[in-house]
Amino acid sequence: MINDQLPKIWYGGDYNPEQWDEETWNEDHRMFKLAGIDVATINVFSWALNQPNEDTYEFTWLDETIDRLYKNGVYVCLATSTAAHPAWMAKKYPDIRRVDFEGRKRQFGGRHNSCPSSPTYRKYAKKISEILAERYKNHPAVLIWHISNEYGGYCYCENCAKGFIEWLKDRYVTLDAVNKAWNTRFWGHTFLDWEEIVPPNGLSEEWQGGRNTNFQGISLDYRRYQSERILECYMLERDAIRKHTPTIPITTNLMGLYPELDYFKWADEMDIVSWDNYPSIDTPVSLTSMTHDLMRGLKSGKPFMLMEQTPSQQNWQAYNSLKRPGVMRLWSYQAVAHGADTVMFFQLRRSVGATEKYHGAVIEHVGHEHTRVFRESAQLGKELHQLSDQIIGARMNARVAIVFDWENRWAIDLSSGPSIALDYVKEVHKYYEALYHQHIQVDMIGVDEDLSKYDIVIAPVLYMVKGGYANKLETFVKNGGTFITTFFSGVVNENDLVTLGGYPGELRELLGIWAEEIDALDPKETNQIVMKEDWGNLKGDYECNILFDLIHSEGAEVLATYGSDFYQGMPVLTKNKFGAGEAYYVASSPDQQFLHGLLANLCEEKGIHSLVRAADRGIEVTERVKEGKTFLFVMNHNAESATFELSEQRNELISGESFNGITTIEGRGVMILAN
Repeated sequence: MINDQLPKIWYGGDYNPEQWDEETWNEDHRMFKLAGIDVATINVFSWALNQPNEDTYEFTWLDETIDRLYKNGVYVCLATSTAAHPAWMAKKYPDIRRVDFEGRKRQFGGRHNSCPSSPTYRKYAKKISEILAERYKNHPAVLIWHISNEYGGYCYCENCAKGFIEWLKDRYVTLDAVNKAWNTRFWGHTFLDWEEIVPPNGLSEEWQGGRNTNFQGISLDYRRYQSERILECYMLERDAIRKHTPTIPITTNLMGLYPELDYFKWADEMDIVSWDNYPSIDTPVSLTSMTHDLMRGLKSGKPFMLMEQTPSQQNWQAYNSLKRPGVMRLWSYQAVAHGADTVMFFQLRRSVGATEKYHGAVIEHVGHEHTRVFRESAQLGKELHQLSDQIIGARMNARVAIVFDWENRWAIDLSSGPSIALDYVKEVHKYYEALYHQHIQVDMIGVDEDLSKYDIVIAPVLYMVKGGYANKLETFVKNGGTFITTFFSGVVNENDLVTLGGYPGELRELLGIWAEEIDALDPKETNQIVMKEDWGNLKGDYECNILFDLIHSEGAEVLATYGSDFYQGMPVLTKNKFGAGEAYYVASSPDQQFLHGLLANLCEEKGIHSLVRAADRGIEVTERVKEGKTFLFVMNHNAESATFELSEQRNELISGESFNGITTIEGRGVMILAN
């Protein structure tokens, strides 16, 4: 647990006192007390201030800031300041500047602007992190280290190109193995010398910003390489810090479903996962929930940090709507309900200028506490103080898991067909959403996760089957588990080479089917899933679209068939008994009514029940468990009041009241009900 030194749900956020004067600092601390702020993330973008030239380091301002915060009851999440390199460094050492997808050398500006292969960046980032760790290793204010900020963005410079070749040598050993993995005899791309290999970008194999590629194997490996290369930069700073503060946890803020980095590999190197939650105006609430669960799943269910969210308005989206009254509080508790042990914002005070001056803050530009946003922030701060240490460290128990894999996502996105409409995240979310609306908890897991603790494992669009994973799934099902996968699964190996012998490749025996062809239609064109006979919650016909696998049974029971087109009557839903368990195949992308019924049937068969007896639409329910005590979170995402039904009497932690049976919850309300 990260909360030992401050035993409560941490409450605070990003704070930039270097942008303000002493009079403002004094006002900040007065209002921090009013709002219940107890943790401030500082020094995120202060590298130029800390190191004004190559030989000079200046931390007087930071000393005074940390001391002042601590004196006023605010602890520190101390960043390393390496999120944006200084202008003098970019001018003196051009190697630190990235080369973009189009092959252009970046000038100084923006952020995420440092090349991960740059010797200059690595040298000075490591050095300043070690100096900071040595300087503040005994300061009682420092709760956690925050390295850089929101890592991301690829580089295609000469140093990255050379590093890519060395990475390939480590992965494949021989050039023959590289040629085989990439199928380079296609289009005469055979490499006869390591130095002939260049990064895949707009000057070589890719186009449309990397959304398309001639060689999926090359592009997949470059994504793996860049994700690992950037991770190395994090690890350099982490190791430098750990030498001086071995017991203080270290993190960096992830970005949820961000596509470029394989967060499961990153989480292995982080003491605690932290992430920044910024839903759009049209983001489904269930997708935010799924992302929280994914962040929790990166470290096998351990609690995570909500490092950033906005108190109200964002500034970079097309339509930057205000969070309606109660929504900030509701979404903060939603994070806690899914495993967060912190609630933190970007930002505590609004900046006076530049690109984030209209991004919301606890303290708005008016500069006083008489605002709606501040009142709501203060209310939440009071409640989190009241909850004390009751919830921190609590875990979530799920019997259903959904597999999410970044490399599989890359491979699907890079695929030269069969449909531009195929969106991996959307297909995963469809299955999650069906369970979400039934109030059944889900773990989002990677391919390395132990499956034995689950009754049901769902792997939508498992296009890429990595070495050994088919055997792992077979063992799970043989031992009594229920496995579900979908169309366009089992097609390729981890190098995006097709597994010959018929789709779904290595999953063929487990699923008891083979796919002869895959039809792709405009998403507006639909087919039908026709149940051969009623099965529990599935009755009659349902719609499906996007892709349509034309499959044949090889022992699997056919539960439903297509209703139209030349493949009318061919299987679209199958069940295969395998050992003590069952494996299901859904050969198209079905509507939500079908998925709701399918997953309701499978959960009933496994004795997996809703967390509440009944609930109105728009109510979300989760449960965290600690030392035998359960905490049921009930959140109403409707603007109006709604009802749900409890199966036992529970005490509500915020109000102190007791509830049982049919219970009313106010619009955008939250209840935390302990047994």
